[in-house]
Amino acid sequence: MMKPVRSFIRSLPVQNAPGIKNGEPARQPATISKFEFSPTSPCLNPFSSLRPLPPLPRLTPRLPRRAIPPNSIGSCRILSPMKISELSPEYRQPPPHAGLLIDLNRVVADVEAFDTSDSSSPEKLAADLRRLLTNLASAASSSSGLDEAFRLKVWHLAFRLWNACVDRANHSFPSRVAEAEIRQAAPELLLVAGLPEDIPNAPAKAASFFHRTGLVWLDLGRADLASACFEKATPLVSAADTEEDRAVLLDLNLARARAASIAGEQALAVALLSRSKPLAAASPEGVKALAEEYLRIGQAALATKPPDPALDASNLLTEALDLCEKAAASPTTRTTPGSTPATPNLQVIKDQCLRFLAVERLEAKDYEGTLRCISVWRTSLGLGEEHPSIGFMALRACLGCGNLVEAERELQTLMANAGAPDFVCVSAAELYLASTGPDAAFKVLVALAARCRAGAAAAAVRVLKKVVETAGGGTGRARAIAELASDERVVKLFDGPANSHERNTMHALLWTCGTEHFHAKNYEIGADLIERSMLYVSRDEESRSRRANCFRVLCLCHMALRHLDRAQEFITEAEKVEPNIRCAFLKFKILLQKEEEDEAIKLMKTMVGYVDFNPEFLTLAIHEAIACKSVRVAIAASTFLLGLYSAGKPMPMTEAAVLRNLIALLLREPGSEAEILKYSRRAKLRMAELGVEAVCGKGTVGLRERNWFAVNIWNMAIKMAKEKKYDYCTEFFELAAEFFSSGNGEDDANRLLVCKSLIMSVSAMFLTEELNKSPLSDSDLKKGIEMLSRAGKLPSTPVTSDQLEDNNLPFLHTINFYKLLNRMDTTAHPQQLQLVKNFAASKACAPGHLLKLEEIASQGTQPNLQVAEFLLKTCITTALASHSPNYGIVSFALRRLVCLAGLQDSSGSMSDAVYDVFRQAYQIVVGLRDGEYPFEEGHWLTTTAWNKSSLASRLGQRSIARKWMKMGIDLARHFESMKQYVSGMEEYFERFQKVSGKEPDECSQQDGAPSTSLSGSVSQPGLA
Repeated sequence: MMKPVRSFIRSLPVQNAPGIKNGEPARQPATISKFEFSPTSPCLNPFSSLRPLPPLPRLTPRLPRRAIPPNSIGSCRILSPMKISELSPEYRQPPPHAGLLIDLNRVVADVEAFDTSDSSSPEKLAADLRRLLTNLASAASSSSGLDEAFRLKVWHLAFRLWNACVDRANHSFPSRVAEAEIRQAAPELLLVAGLPEDIPNAPAKAASFFHRTGLVWLDLGRADLASACFEKATPLVSAADTEEDRAVLLDLNLARARAASIAGEQALAVALLSRSKPLAAASPEGVKALAEEYLRIGQAALATKPPDPALDASNLLTEALDLCEKAAASPTTRTTPGSTPATPNLQVIKDQCLRFLAVERLEAKDYEGTLRCISVWRTSLGLGEEHPSIGFMALRACLGCGNLVEAERELQTLMANAGAPDFVCVSAAELYLASTGPDAAFKVLVALAARCRAGAAAAAVRVLKKVVETAGGGTGRARAIAELASDERVVKLFDGPANSHERNTMHALLWTCGTEHFHAKNYEIGADLIERSMLYVSRDEESRSRRANCFRVLCLCHMALRHLDRAQEFITEAEKVEPNIRCAFLKFKILLQKEEEDEAIKLMKTMVGYVDFNPEFLTLAIHEAIACKSVRVAIAASTFLLGLYSAGKPMPMTEAAVLRNLIALLLREPGSEAEILKYSRRAKLRMAELGVEAVCGKGTVGLRERNWFAVNIWNMAIKMAKEKKYDYCTEFFELAAEFFSSGNGEDDANRLLVCKSLIMSVSAMFLTEELNKSPLSDSDLKKGIEMLSRAGKLPSTPVTSDQLEDNNLPFLHTINFYKLLNRMDTTAHPQQLQLVKNFAASKACAPGHLLKLEEIASQGTQPNLQVAEFLLKTCITTALASHSPNYGIVSFALRRLVCLAGLQDSSGSMSDAVYDVFRQAYQIVVGLRDGEYPFEEGHWLTTTAWNKSSLASRLGQRSIARKWMKMGIDLARHFESMKQYVSGMEEYFERFQKVSGKEPDECSQQDGAPSTSLSGSVSQPGLA
């Protein structure tokens, strides 16, 4: 029963796995593709004349299996048939593990069935095979184990499974992972079943299955599963007893190295390659395969640059190159008589090794080594076509060595190479220009234009970009760039709608370069570059904005260069292309610089009519006018801007800020008091209408704005007072009071300023009357009274003792109020008296103030003698009450009081009231040191009293005359300058006594009567 089975297994062909690179058998020995026996018992092998099947290419149509010849079984030893009656059923036992074979056969049949309708079929088949493999492994490890026949049947089923997997792969089943798992079940079955003795070179066959399955896993990106397959296969052929074993082991080592490299284990990959050198030495194909792996790992090391020095890319590439040299130097072998030499074509690998060695040397900046590698490569190439990368690397190496002549030659060679892509030529040109600068740019650009027919514009953009990047900020190089970009041949490259993107890029490049020079204040160079950039701006509708922008920047450049006419030409062109507010503003700037103020103001009026008008442009116009020292234009712009606030438009700044700036500008112009007053009143009116926060702003900002107006108006009022423009001074002080009183929280300083402003406004009102010589109207009088009444209601601030004399506010308030009351039609004497009494009771009262008030009270058309008397008496009392009395004021007040008493004496005797004043004067001068009382006033008192006696004597009033003579003599005794007259006066008095005797006169009855006041209503005050 065994020999037919063996013969059947011998007939099974082995198909190659799909996925072998380029349809090649991956250097598998020819014996792997067939299944041969070397039976120990002598029998005729019916398959000895059969040739092995060729390997199946990846994803190619399935090759038909070779059918078993019909006489293949009959050629072996024929057993005599047995009759059914001769069988003994009771003695027949089923073969061991028959169920496993049945299940395995069923699953293999399902794999062969190609059931593509069930999408889960591959996964289910893979799971069934894993289960059967587990059961089979358990059976193999059992005590009974697997017999020879069972193992052969398993091998037979494994081969069927493998061939079915090949067929399924050719039909491109979608689930590739599950298909790979099904495929891996075939070598796993062989490994579990063991190695039958009757199958020749069974280890190599099983290892080959694992190797090909691992390659499938590598294609799927599962390097871990691939490595597991390779590691299972390696022990099967590690002895390397036969040539086939060594070939399979070499393939396994190379595949393991590839898997390790993919997994990142480069050191293991290099170790496996080193281990494969003895195995590859026997075969040129093996040497080639080993060189390819060294090259591939060297490329990976060159890309990743691992830190391990054993993985140096240069060493790996050199090893690959040495292997190629050895293989080329070895004698060729022939596989069979009459066949061609088996030496593989190693030139491609050598070229790649030299190229990558050149790259490695170039990255290491070993430019001489790079040129040597390129020289060897070119020598081995002969007259063949050169790879473009060689010329590119040669160019870089020459530039690195500083050999610009050789670099130019290499660039010309590269551009002459028809196989070189355009982008490589452009990159080479960029590198060359980065070292040479813009001087050689034109020649390179012309060569590129001839070389890159389709992408000449893009190439020109890249070259010019490199020139700009390496040119720096020098003037000479910038001019070279401008000349290069404006050449007709270069501009012509960008013609046509297909080059619109490159044209825009070129414009942007020149624009950027020009604006950089513009910001660096190299206006001439910037204007030149921007003007050249307009060569790349089309005249279609889409480019209108860009062209207008160029014109505007050119206008700015020429304005900076003071080429105002040229700048005006450019901005006129810009307005033709795209009329907008920016063009109008630039025209406004030009007019300012030309000092054409009237035209600038006219143009500014038209700005509001532009669609894109923004109030910010009026703000900018103000700044420009101030910068050009054109205050008149700045004032006009501020006025226009202020007019927009009434329209309720959203504005960039508060209305108070605009008013403040306008007033500040008006302050620079002489004779602008009326305008300043006008806009100051507007500020107050707007605050009253909209609120302080709406006009000035919130918080501290608004408070600062309000205070600025108040302080500025106060200062303006002071200025008007100094310039004697009292009419404006009146209004400014009145407006200042309104500003200082606005707001919620008034402090003491503000209240004091309000009071000052009101009082000073009324004072300026009287000065205006005096200056203009025109009386105040009734409305002005009422207004002044209201203002002073308001000032009087403000709480007074505490005043220190050293500020009493300087604090004139109460005095000004009193004197102005008195004047206003004096102008009223109705009598106001009681109010005036109460007013001066209130002032006299205040701490701010001073004797000088009282004298000034008395002068006003005793003059005018309606003198108030009662107020004058009170003021003079209070002045004397106040002056004498001070620590150091001013007797000059006292003497002056006494003289005024004497005169006033004389005016009020209704009896005509002038005795009592006037005499009381002299008696008060006498009491004052008694005890004074010489010189304390003014000499002139003392002389006046003495002579006046003496002269009064003379008048009384003539009138026959001898007693009054004696009284005044005695007063004159008493006063003269207390004045040093009058003592010389005392003796004469006494003699005269004695003679007068003798002549008059004791006869009473008509006034004698009044002697000794109590004295009355000068007015008859006020008693003589006592002296301290």
